[in-house]
Amino acid sequence: MITQGSTAPDFTLPRDGGTLVTLSALRPAPVVLFAYGGDGTPTCTNEVMDFNALHADFQALGVLVFGLSKDSVTSHDKFRAKMAITVPLLSDHGGHMMQDWGVFGEKLFFGKMVQGVLRQTVLIDGAGKVAQVWKVDRIKAHAAEVLACLRARA
Repeated sequence: MITQGSTAPDFTLPRDGGTLVTLSALRPAPVVLFAYGGDGTPTCTNEVMDFNALHADFQALGVLVFGLSKDSVTSHDKFRAKMAITVPLLSDHGGHMMQDWGVFGEKLFFGKMVQGVLRQTVLIDGAGKVAQVWKVDRIKAHAAEVLACLRARA
């Protein structure tokens, strides 16, 4: 489980296209990592597309943005091509990193307790510290909220 002020646990995960991304190698750039349930599902697609629409704005601030799900690299490749997504998508196919970070676990879904992605966004500063954690209940305007937070910090 990650918390604000803690050091973000390092990871190496494959991204769309098959290359590997190691969190510590991205320093000193700040990183926004948003966890979503799955490629192509309606709510998750909206979330990814919201971050995608603001991708250039994040880049202008020097911030790297990554989506994270348990979907495979192949699924990410198809999803990116179909939806013209520019935000890189990381694959935690086994779910180990997501469990370590506390973004996968038990949640209430249509009145039933199920195991799934706990929608969350994490801002990691250039030193590798967790600067902010958003538990996301509503995705509408969430990407814009994250961008506004980054602009306020700049």
